[in-house]
Amino acid sequence: MPQSVTPDLLDLERLLDPPARRHVEDARIAAILPAYNEEASIGATIESLLAQTRVPDAVFVLVNNSTDETYWVAREYQGEHRRSYRDSLMTCTVTVVDMGEVPDKKVGALNYGFALAKDYDYLLGVDGDTVLDRRCVQHLTEEIVSDSRIGGVSAIYGFDQDVARTPLQRFLVRSQRFQFAGFNMDNLLRSRNMAVLGGQCSLLNVAAMKRTMIANRQDTPWVVDSEIEDSLLSLQLRSAGYRTKISASARASVGAMTTIRSLDAQQVKWNAGGVELILGNPLHPNLRLRWRENVAMLMNLASRVLFVALAAAALSIHAFEFAWWWVIPPVVSVLLAVRTATSMRGWTGRDVLYALAFVPGEAYMLLRGVHFLKAWTQVLSRSERDNWAAQARAESGQGGAGGVILAVLGGAAIAAVVGWGWLQLDAVWQHLLLTVGWTALAAVTVAQTLAMLRKLFRRHRGFTA
Repeated sequence: MPQSVTPDLLDLERLLDPPARRHVEDARIAAILPAYNEEASIGATIESLLAQTRVPDAVFVLVNNSTDETYWVAREYQGEHRRSYRDSLMTCTVTVVDMGEVPDKKVGALNYGFALAKDYDYLLGVDGDTVLDRRCVQHLTEEIVSDSRIGGVSAIYGFDQDVARTPLQRFLVRSQRFQFAGFNMDNLLRSRNMAVLGGQCSLLNVAAMKRTMIANRQDTPWVVDSEIEDSLLSLQLRSAGYRTKISASARASVGAMTTIRSLDAQQVKWNAGGVELILGNPLHPNLRLRWRENVAMLMNLASRVLFVALAAAALSIHAFEFAWWWVIPPVVSVLLAVRTATSMRGWTGRDVLYALAFVPGEAYMLLRGVHFLKAWTQVLSRSERDNWAAQARAESGQGGAGGVILAVLGGAAIAAVVGWGWLQLDAVWQHLLLTVGWTALAAVTVAQTLAMLRKLFRRHRGFTA
């Protein structure tokens, strides 16, 4: 008598999610490029895709809300392109779509791109100012097809220092380079687990994206009610049981912010979106790194503000005494910065000088601290602000410096009030507050120094950021 066959869970999984193609050359890849006022960079981005050792099968350039020549520059590449590499002849079709005014901005363009790419195996999301290394797509594809549990894999992001022309631009670009290098190395050493698959250059499993849409009852993979759409999609992929990884070898050069105004707008948008995400899912295990980053930034700000305040207060009553051990944290910080500099691919002597100088890194930390506070204030006050529009205006050179001026005036006013209140206290209270303050600062500084030492002496295991 024949045995009855009951489909097990694995059979059901295969019905819902057919196995991905197991070879790089068999995988069907569509690249989507949401482009907003990218006339200066979109050509280089498309050319870098067409020059890959594994060319995508299709490239969809989605021009949205643009007021410059982005569409016409991109349209020069429209049509079929053939690429011969070794024994392989590859064909890529470039399609350029002028979407006009899109209320949902980049998210709307991404979702339109997904509709065009939903029948492919993998979707490569690329920003319009990203230039891919020639082996980037090949490395990303090799990694994602090697393990069906991977929902997406991100390239290692770097910055082209040559785009900087003025001293301020060189400072900002190099600082962002250091920021991303530290972020990349942290993720590489965490078993290459990536909490956020950045939209600059990430390869996503289309079947996994469809599953997250079903699981979250969404009509589209990206939602419009999040400041950082990439982070939410990454979180949903992880919640659905997929892994999100950073590549060990795929690299891409991304667009840097070259003005303080544009950097402020970008970082506030990222931070505000991250805050909303962790407050909405405070106990989610995949957001532990986000919590650690926010706590670390708060401690960095507190230690610096507290040191300046305590030193000024002590000097005002002639009670300041220098202690040699306060030199240890800056020395460890410099050594860690040097280690970060030499962990970057293509590092130069100027990177090491930046690390040794200490002051530029501290200045950039202060900038990041301002962005951090602005983002938390915006979220906690429930301020309705279109951070996408703010970043777009800042990158185009629009918008005033009123916010910066108000922040400076507000900080000066607070310092003046605190200083006046300090001088009104009697000597007993002043000495008591100094004792408590220096003790608290010492505890925070010891914790920060130990954390820096741990990073300083950890093995990089051959990874470069």
